Amino acid sequence: MTALNRVPSLMARAGTASALTLAAVGGTIVIPGAASEAAAASLGTKALKVAASKKGSPYQWGAAGPYRFDCSGLTLYSFRKAGKKLPRTAAQQYNRTRHISASKRRAGDLVFFHSGRSIYHVGIYAGKGKIWHAPRTGDVVRLQKIWTSSVYYGRVK
Repeated sequence: MTALNRVPSLMARAGTASALTLAAVGGTIVIPGAASEAAAASLGTKALKVAASKKGSPYQWGAAGPYRFDCSGLTLYSFRKAGKKLPRTAAQQYNRTRHISASKRRAGDLVFFHSGRSIYHVGIYAGKGKIWHAPRTGDVVRLQKIWTSSVYYGRVK
């Protein structure tokens, strides 16, 4: 729900007269949580751009950049460059994010691949069902369609 969509419900709670008075004197309506959501979106967008800039970088197990990456190394590197420190492994990163549903995902969120409760891979959601990730040995950082429904989504806070 966007900030603009929340205004009618805020007006109903505050009373139409209060909202009109506020508007008449040039005030602003503060929407709790909207600033932190915007900051998370900005952080994720920056991290996504960093990951995309690493297109073609070789996969190397245990590598976290700047020239070679494994999956969690790419996400760690991308978010660090965007201004946020993440733990090293995909499972640790999952535990550090705010878990969200697929319907709430947006570009810049992390996508965690799992088998049962075990997290085995991570990438950065790019939109339209695709992620930037470092897939496996012999491959390179690339944009790829999500290939399974066995994923969780997390937003870096």
